[in-house]
Amino acid sequence: MMKQLSDYSCAYARQLDQEDALAKYREEFYVQPGVIYLDGNSLGLLSKRAEASLMELLDSWKQYGIDGWTEGTYPWFYLSESLGEQMAPLVGALPEEVMVTGSTTVNIHQLIASFYKPDGKRTKILADELNFPTDIYALKSQLKLKGYDPQEHLIEVQSADGNLLNEEDIIEAMQEDVALILLPSVLYRSGQVLDMERLTEEAHKRGIVIGFDLCHSIGSIPHQLSEWGVDFALWCNYKHLNGGPGSVAGLYVNKKHFGNAPGLAGWFSSKKEKQFDMNHDLTPADTASAYQIGTPHVLSTAPIIGSLSMFSEVGIEQIRHKSLQLTQYMMDLIRHELSAYEFTISNPTEDDKRGGHIYLEHPEAARICKALKDEQVIPDFRAPKGIRLAPVALYNSFEDVWESVQILKKIMDGELYKNYKNERGVVA
Repeated sequence: MMKQLSDYSCAYARQLDQEDALAKYREEFYVQPGVIYLDGNSLGLLSKRAEASLMELLDSWKQYGIDGWTEGTYPWFYLSESLGEQMAPLVGALPEEVMVTGSTTVNIHQLIASFYKPDGKRTKILADELNFPTDIYALKSQLKLKGYDPQEHLIEVQSADGNLLNEEDIIEAMQEDVALILLPSVLYRSGQVLDMERLTEEAHKRGIVIGFDLCHSIGSIPHQLSEWGVDFALWCNYKHLNGGPGSVAGLYVNKKHFGNAPGLAGWFSSKKEKQFDMNHDLTPADTASAYQIGTPHVLSTAPIIGSLSMFSEVGIEQIRHKSLQLTQYMMDLIRHELSAYEFTISNPTEDDKRGGHIYLEHPEAARICKALKDEQVIPDFRAPKGIRLAPVALYNSFEDVWESVQILKKIMDGELYKNYKNERGVVA
């Protein structure tokens, strides 16, 4: 980890970039000239490798037609499984435990339908009040489908400050009436990293199935899902993994659950060798492949091939190391340059608790984000007063961080944010 910052110059930022072993990967991405992109925790940038793999799979359609399902470099019929194998090291899983399939919300529905089995007094689902809305919508839907009132059967652990969760509160809520737990690995606003190993251990002590939403952690922090005994997990691939807008998502199922039928069955839940028997009785795959539902979205999966090749080369440990350096550097600069203003750093500052982005709070956050965008710094606004800034290890530089803080200081010094309304756009 970097020592306490004492040199706040641009020259120092450039020195850090010269010493950065990952600096060369910036050239792999389409970084627009003059733009500092700090929104990779919402949508990662396009890489040249992702573009190439998309074009390769488009060409396989052109060249092979229907034979593309079994021909070419990446046969479509096995694409979800082969990418699951490549993605497994990012979540610390066995190759057969990971599948590239569905979307985040579809995978939540699939996994809750598969693992939520109310029995006797165990009827409740435990989540948290800071979770991303789609998770809560899906949980409420699944409760209703089982005939339960979400007002009574969905427990949302409360936050004391609206930004962070106390893990002791989560553990205390693991009561005898809880059947299943779904939590974020990293909170989407504050970037707090939850101790997944500890929470899994505590849940299992009480006989409760537990899963995690990894949308804000995959590609940013290491995981050891299999070692920790996590029952299931899900994630999107368009943030830190740079799979493209609406790219196909991913899921993990611990091998101890293999052999169970999926809650939502579909054709691609089948064992591969049985799928074209066209039998009306499903023979589910004996791997995480059973949790697929429909036909793979080949062209929306294709960019992930190119993106994953970089993660395979670099390794998640190196990415995490640089990510922590970038976010620590940004916090140091913010404290030094912006102390005169009303900014609050509301993300955890400890390395083991901080995800891949900085979360600043300010009463004029929506205005400030608009001003930053007009200055070619791309942030992310989260109501009511949050500014998320995500310097991404593979394509952001230390000079990007330095420049962005200087621009933010210029906006505050000149009160340039007052030229904008303090309200979010349709898409924030």
